[in-house]
Amino acid sequence: MRGAKLAGMFESALQIRSQLGQLQAERALAVREGLGDNAAYMADLDEELAHRTQLYVAAAVTEIATFRAELDGPRYG
Repeated sequence: MRGAKLAGMFESALQIRSQLGQLQAERALAVREGLGDNAAYMADLDEELAHRTQLYVAAAVTEIATFRAELDGPRYG
Protein backbone atom coordinates (compact mmCIF):
# COMPACT_ATOMS: atom_id res chain seq x y z
CA MET A 1 0.00 0.00 0.00
CA ARG A 2 2.83 2.43 0.78
CA GLY A 3 4.27 2.02 -2.72
CA ALA A 4 0.85 2.77 -4.19
CA LYS A 5 0.72 6.01 -2.20
CA LEU A 6 4.03 7.18 -3.63
CA ALA A 7 3.13 6.09 -7.15
CA GLY A 8 -0.18 7.94 -6.89
CA MET A 9 1.60 11.23 -6.36
CA PHE A 10 2.87 11.13 -9.94
CA GLU A 11 -0.29 9.97 -11.70
CA SER A 12 -2.64 12.32 -13.48
CA ALA A 13 -6.19 12.85 -12.30
CA LEU A 14 -7.38 11.07 -15.45
CA GLN A 15 -5.27 7.99 -14.68
CA ILE A 16 -6.48 7.87 -11.11
CA ARG A 17 -10.11 8.34 -12.18
CA SER A 18 -9.70 5.38 -14.53
CA GLN A 19 -8.35 3.28 -11.67
CA LEU A 20 -11.28 4.35 -9.51
CA GLY A 21 -13.68 3.15 -12.20
CA GLN A 22 -11.90 -0.19 -12.33
CA LEU A 23 -12.05 -0.56 -8.55
CA GLN A 24 -15.75 0.33 -8.51
CA ALA A 25 -16.40 -2.27 -11.21
CA GLU A 26 -14.38 -4.84 -9.23
CA ARG A 27 -16.43 -4.09 -6.12
CA ALA A 28 -19.73 -4.42 -7.98
CA LEU A 29 -18.58 -7.71 -9.52
CA ALA A 30 -17.44 -9.02 -6.15
CA VAL A 31 -20.84 -8.30 -4.62
CA ARG A 32 -22.65 -9.82 -7.59
CA GLU A 33 -20.49 -12.97 -7.43
CA GLY A 34 -21.13 -13.47 -3.70
CA LEU A 35 -17.93 -12.01 -2.25
CA GLY A 36 -19.84 -9.23 -0.50
CA ASP A 37 -19.80 -11.32 2.67
CA ASN A 38 -16.02 -11.67 2.61
CA ALA A 39 -15.29 -8.96 5.17
CA ALA A 40 -11.51 -8.89 4.72
CA TYR A 41 -11.69 -8.66 0.93
CA MET A 42 -14.40 -5.99 0.96
CA ALA A 43 -12.61 -3.97 3.65
CA ASP A 44 -9.40 -4.03 1.61
CA LEU A 45 -11.28 -3.01 -1.53
CA ASP A 46 -13.11 -0.21 0.30
CA GLU A 47 -9.83 1.03 1.78
CA GLU A 48 -8.25 1.13 -1.68
CA LEU A 49 -11.31 2.95 -3.07
CA ALA A 50 -11.09 5.55 -0.29
CA HIS A 51 -7.35 6.00 -0.86
CA ARG A 52 -7.73 6.36 -4.63
CA THR A 53 -10.58 8.84 -4.13
CA GLN A 54 -8.32 11.00 -1.97
CA LEU A 55 -5.55 10.79 -4.57
CA TYR A 56 -8.00 11.73 -7.31
CA VAL A 57 -9.21 14.83 -5.48
CA ALA A 58 -5.65 15.92 -4.69
CA ALA A 59 -4.50 15.37 -8.28
CA ALA A 60 -7.52 17.17 -9.75
CA VAL A 61 -7.11 20.20 -7.47
CA THR A 62 -3.39 20.34 -8.24
CA GLU A 63 -4.01 20.14 -11.98
CA ILE A 64 -6.65 22.88 -11.81
CA ALA A 65 -4.32 25.15 -9.82
CA THR A 66 -1.49 24.46 -12.25
CA PHE A 67 -3.64 25.28 -15.27
CA ARG A 68 -4.91 28.47 -13.64
CA ALA A 69 -1.35 29.55 -12.88
CA GLU A 70 -0.34 28.87 -16.47
CA LEU A 71 -3.26 30.92 -17.78
CA ASP A 72 -3.38 33.77 -15.28
CA GLY A 73 -0.05 33.66 -13.51
CA PRO A 74 0.43 32.73 -9.88
CA ARG A 75 -2.05 33.96 -7.27
CA TYR A 76 -0.81 35.66 -4.15
CA GLY A 77 -2.62 36.39 -0.94
